[in-house]
Amino acid sequence: MKTIQDFDFKGKKALIRVDFNVPLDEQFNVTDATRIEAAKPTIDKILADGGSVILMSHLGRPKGKEDKYSLRHIVKKTEEVLGREVRFVDDSRGPVAQSAAAALQPGEVLLLENLRFYKEEEAGDEGFAKELASYGDVYVNDAFGTAHRAHASTTIIAKFFPDAKMFGTLLAKEIEALEKVLKNSEKPVTAVLGGSKVSSKITVIENILDKIDHMIIGGGMTYTFIKAQGGRIGDSICEDDKQELALEILAKAKERGVQVHLPVDVVAADAFDNNAQTQVVAVNAIPDGWQGLDAGPESLKRFREVILASKTILWNGPLGVFEMENFSHGTISLGNDIAEATRSGAFSLVGGGDSVSAVKQFGLEPKMSYVSTGGGAMLEMLEGRTLPGIAAIQE
Repeated sequence: MKTIQDFDFKGKKALIRVDFNVPLDEQFNVTDATRIEAAKPTIDKILADGGSVILMSHLGRPKGKEDKYSLRHIVKKTEEVLGREVRFVDDSRGPVAQSAAAALQPGEVLLLENLRFYKEEEAGDEGFAKELASYGDVYVNDAFGTAHRAHASTTIIAKFFPDAKMFGTLLAKEIEALEKVLKNSEKPVTAVLGGSKVSSKITVIENILDKIDHMIIGGGMTYTFIKAQGGRIGDSICEDDKQELALEILAKAKERGVQVHLPVDVVAADAFDNNAQTQVVAVNAIPDGWQGLDAGPESLKRFREVILASKTILWNGPLGVFEMENFSHGTISLGNDIAEATRSGAFSLVGGGDSVSAVKQFGLEPKMSYVSTGGGAMLEMLEGRTLPGIAAIQE
């Protein structure tokens, strides 16, 4: 794996694809700078070598040029994170961008305007990629969040740098963390899969069954499995058309010696509301008019035993509606157990939008071995797919 550590950037202009698709408030202030902070080690290394940096990113899903999606809104925060001036050019192609890139001196940072202001970016247009490539001497991909897209700046551009393309620190870490779970894991390996739908996790489950020893299933998809086994789930969320699939997954797991752990009890509520009436009931005997919104105490006790005996843990998806305080206990409890296992030497990888939000919200992020920055990209890697942005560097 060719990374920036294998290269001396002295006197070189490094074109870095970063993922600065960060959330902004109504006054266009960055509300979470995690993705900018994640790119800092790569930028720092290049500047310390005596190189200069041209940053390329997208922001949101603009329809043409829309000021609310301009990357000028993130310049101030980027300067704060990097601790240095960031030049900004309100274009990513044409004479203005070209001359700004040409004028760049060692130690300087230039941020180009939102790449998605041009339809050629998402279309993977070769001419657009070639123009971007002309600005730099070296191409660095450090954007895991977009590595699953074959866009001009994430994939096509790499062909113009046959001998000078590499992974940034962040992307290299993401690949290593996933390979540690999928290829080089220490047993026993436990996958915790939560979230609301079985359908969004089917390919992940199929791909990881050969690599894991335990699978904990939680969240809304629990009820599809329970109903498929003849349980009463009241008004709980359920994908009725996926019941047969749920039974197939259980059969495949059994065939391969994977122990599946479903909740045995749940916190049920009489409405989807933080202030609803609640009761703890058996997962397969939820009364009509009630819905399961969190894992129950006995389930958490059993999950804890599995987690603490694990050496490798993959966590993708919460155990309940953690956004509501009264139904966040299961997710927090699981997070604390994974943190404890990690302290005792287990490797823990957290990925996928909701689990990442949960570990951040509950202050658990520093207690995990690795927290992934790319939801969709991580899911595709867990499904066994080769991501175009990664393949383009490895070719």
